[in-house]
This record gives sequence, structure tokens and C-alpha cells, in this order.
Amino acid sequence: MKLLVTGGAGFIGSNFIHYWLKKYPDDKIINLDALTYAGNVDNLKNLPNKENYQFVLGNICDPQMVNEVMQEVDLVVHFAAESHVDNSIIDSTPFVRTNVLGTQVLLDAALKQGKKRFHHISTDEVFGSLGPNEPPFNEHTPYDPRSPYSASKAGADHLVRAYWHTHNLPITISNCSNNYGPRQHREKLIPLFITNLLQNKPVPLYGTGQNIRDWLYVEDHCRAIDFIIKKGKIGETYLIGGKGNKEKEVTNLELAKKLINLLGKDASLIEYAEDRKGHDFRYAIDDSKLRSELGWQPQVNFAEGLNKTIEWHKI
Repeated sequence: MKLLVTGGAGFIGSNFIHYWLKKYPDDKIINLDALTYAGNVDNLKNLPNKENYQFVLGNICDPQMVNEVMQEVDLVVHFAAESHVDNSIIDSTPFVRTNVLGTQVLLDAALKQGKKRFHHISTDEVFGSLGPNEPPFNEHTPYDPRSPYSASKAGADHLVRAYWHTHNLPITISNCSNNYGPRQHREKLIPLFITNLLQNKPVPLYGTGQNIRDWLYVEDHCRAIDFIIKKGKIGETYLIGGKGNKEKEVTNLELAKKLINLLGKDASLIEYAEDRKGHDFRYAIDDSKLRSELGWQPQVNFAEGLNKTIEWHKI
């Protein structure tokens, strides 16, 4: 099989390419990436089966480029997105352009080039914010995005579903919880905290640090995407996360303390900052559909995943 991976120089996309080429050494991958600030070609060092990998520098908003690379592939795995919430608050234009219009360009090309199989990577943030005792998100949770970033991802999700219903384009969608692991950009919470702590710098916590997140190790996410591509039902959405598992659902303050303990640092390095505008209080995912229908299970617990991530940052 030949895959088109969009945004494959980014965090999750690069981990997926490593995972896929290791597991399916006969498959070929074209990585289409614009190499914005979050893309890093170093993420693709030491790839297995390099002869089956091709990098194409290009933007998913470029119809000519997208149509050219789409011609020779069997499957599209669409990671490419602007994803930093704070940046979307400052300027939402790149988010709408890339996440909505870029997805539309890809869908049009997939349709034009023979209805290519299309898997779209999304986020749990499209569902909004949960209270402390509300049940986790599931596939039937109404959309309620609260930031320009999550609104742009919600728009992309709706477009993908529309192409399934209108054009019968063979799609699947996955909405995941917060990812962590190797190769993540240092602007994100866990790598920011780890790199700061390694340098004895303060870790900045929004508000009082009581916001709650569900954490998913990136390789477990890649395995879940594999399960959906291989076993998922066309037209369906699958949520990927911790199934409401409290072991992976922690406050940002608890997370900071875990990392401080793992790195042998002092809690005095915690520094509270003004809260983010429209800061969602809690995310949690019930991924029982993925587990029961497709047989996926996460393989990396939170403590193991944090240790793996710390070791990667020490290199």
C-alpha cells in the first residue's frame, strides 16, 4: 500500500511514519509537509526502510501540489494542522486556512483522484469543556468548540463527514485526547515543563493549575490509527484516549508535581501565570467503542510514558 501522510514532519505525524514503516516495511509513504515552525525534518531521522519514504515540501492549501501527490496513493492519513491554542487566540487566520480550507483541498483531491481512502485526525477539543463530574466525551457528544483552534478542527470534521454523506468518499475520523511523547514541539505543556525543569527554570501554570486533561502516549495513538485504518467501519468516528481512566486524567498541577518528582527537582519551580482566555476546564474520553469494536488497548501507562518522554528529552 502507498500512503500520503500530511504533516508528517510534525509530532504525531512523524511518530506515525516511524511506527508504520517499522510495522509495514513493504508499504510506501509520501510525507507532504509545509515545514512551518512546528515541523521538523529531524523528527524523521533514522527511519526504517528509508527507500520506501519520500518527502514532499508543500502546503495542503495548494490544489495543484495536492492533486499531484494524491494520484499515486491508496490511503490519505491527514495530520496536518495548526494546533497551538494560544496562537489561535492571537491570530485565527492560519488556523482557518490550514485546518478548514486545507482539509477541503485534500478532500477534493481525494474525490477527484478516484475516491481515495481518507482518515482524518482530529481532537477532543471540538467537544468543548467538561465539568468535574460530567461523563467523558464519546462519539455522540455534541460539538461545542470554545477556541479558534478547536472551532477550525470542528469545521474540518464536519467537512470530512459531508464528503462521506454527499460523495460517498470512504472516510474515518478519530478524535484523540492530549498526546505526549518523543518529538513533540517544546511549546506544548509536557515538553515545555520537562525542558524547563532540566534547566532549573520555572514551569508556568495557567490559573491555579486545576484544569484536567486526559493523556495519551503518542505510540498508543499511532496503534489506534492503525486499528481504525485496518478494521474501522467506513463513515464512522472513533475516540482515542483513556476511557475515563483517572490514572491518565490529571490536573495540570498534579502533572507538574509528577514531573518535578521524576526529575528530582523542587516544587518551588512551579510558577502561576494569568489564565488563558476561554480555558477549557476538563477533557476526558470514553474510547469504549474503539476497544470493543476494534480490539485496541493502550500499551503504555502514564508513568512509563512520562519516563520515556523524559529520557528522549535528555538525549
